[in-house]
Amino acid sequence: MTAPSTSSVAAQADYSLQLPIVGMTCASCVRRVEQALLKVPGVVEANVNLANEQAEVTLSADIPVTALQQAIASAGFDTRIEQFELAIVGMSCASCVGRVEKALQRIPGVLVANVNLATESAHLEVLAGNANHQQLITAIKQSGYEAKAVSSERDDKQARKAEEQVQLQRAFWWAFILTLPVFILEMGSHLIPGMAAWVEATLGQTLNWSIQLVLTTLVLFGPGLRFLRSGIPALLRGGPDMNSLVALGSLSAWTFSLVVLLFGDVLPEGTRHVYFEAAAVIITLILLGRNLEARAKGRTGEAIQRLLTLQVSTARVQRDGQWQELALEEVQVGDKVLVRPGERMPVDGTVEQGHSYVDESMLTGEPMPIEKQAGDSVVGGTINKNGALECVTTQVGNDTLLAQIIRMVEQAQGAKLPIKALVDKVTGVFVPVVMGTAALTFLLWLWLAPSPAFSFAL
Repeated sequence: MTAPSTSSVAAQADYSLQLPIVGMTCASCVRRVEQALLKVPGVVEANVNLANEQAEVTLSADIPVTALQQAIASAGFDTRIEQFELAIVGMSCASCVGRVEKALQRIPGVLVANVNLATESAHLEVLAGNANHQQLITAIKQSGYEAKAVSSERDDKQARKAEEQVQLQRAFWWAFILTLPVFILEMGSHLIPGMAAWVEATLGQTLNWSIQLVLTTLVLFGPGLRFLRSGIPALLRGGPDMNSLVALGSLSAWTFSLVVLLFGDVLPEGTRHVYFEAAAVIITLILLGRNLEARAKGRTGEAIQRLLTLQVSTARVQRDGQWQELALEEVQVGDKVLVRPGERMPVDGTVEQGHSYVDESMLTGEPMPIEKQAGDSVVGGTINKNGALECVTTQVGNDTLLAQIIRMVEQAQGAKLPIKALVDKVTGVFVPVVMGTAALTFLLWLWLAPSPAFSFAL
């Protein structure tokens, strides 16, 4: 769900919000902004500071941030916006996306909160000075998920996804191996005539059901434990998701079957059926789907991973008259770096000394190396061919051209079509609707069914 946030910036009286303003030059500008803000219904006080280019607005009612932005724009000025990129761990369905977006939108000053399930990331636009990385991460954690700033997460994201895929594969195959005997014992007679009679004569009903109980319990509280750990807390918080649906469905089938096995006499004879295979098959099929989803996510990240391989981890930097091998994070704008033949450019910069040819095919697609000499610009990730170059750093970290390309690819992969927003809205209410329908069905059977109505309702 993409959220230009229409949520209110305040929920109580005398609430203050900081608005960074761009373009003010004199006291008349200050007055014009103050008057524009005071015209917005619900604004009690507006104090604009020219020195730090900021307005402190006191609110007495719920007011959309966009209303304040429009007021400032009507006075001829803009608000300064900060952008944040966060990596989120633990989301599994559209309900998770909606929950995280709502948590972020409740933070004062958040204008846009766009959470993407496929890339497990969040893109935010915030009024400058109203929120920082830690506040955003805390809000996500309070909604039940883990988050990190992209800059600190990008290096190990692919490794984490690979590990997640391995774990899902392992969980699926364990669930499949344990579920197959349960499925054969309970449903095999539909495929093989006479199998039910053979199982009854060989094992007997009690032993048959006991074997199914043991195997299903191993599935439910082994590979399926991930659904219980995530789904039950989400249900208790009042925000059920797909994990909650899986947990409730499998636990209900397992619990009812356990009652039939251990306390069957309390139920009418016609209702003494076990559904162990349903609980086990639910877990196994959902794990299969999650496994396929993880593989698809891994493929979407391959393009970014190939771009990341163009980045080097160290640079040869001149410090105190000596060339030192430093981590790329330690390189600063203005540092002089030495790039030898055959090495990749660690940062964007300008050639100060030396002459060489540089392979820039990663940018232009042109296979022929480009001549570089003093005064020419070089780009991080390109390959120095046949001469040493001493370059002065002009861009580092997320400001380099390669980092910007990676960021644009990530944003392109994370973009949502209008139909996807509609799908997100539908799936956001899917779980509550299913649970409500199940509860209504239970109540109708309890009310209208013949005696024993409770057994039929179950």
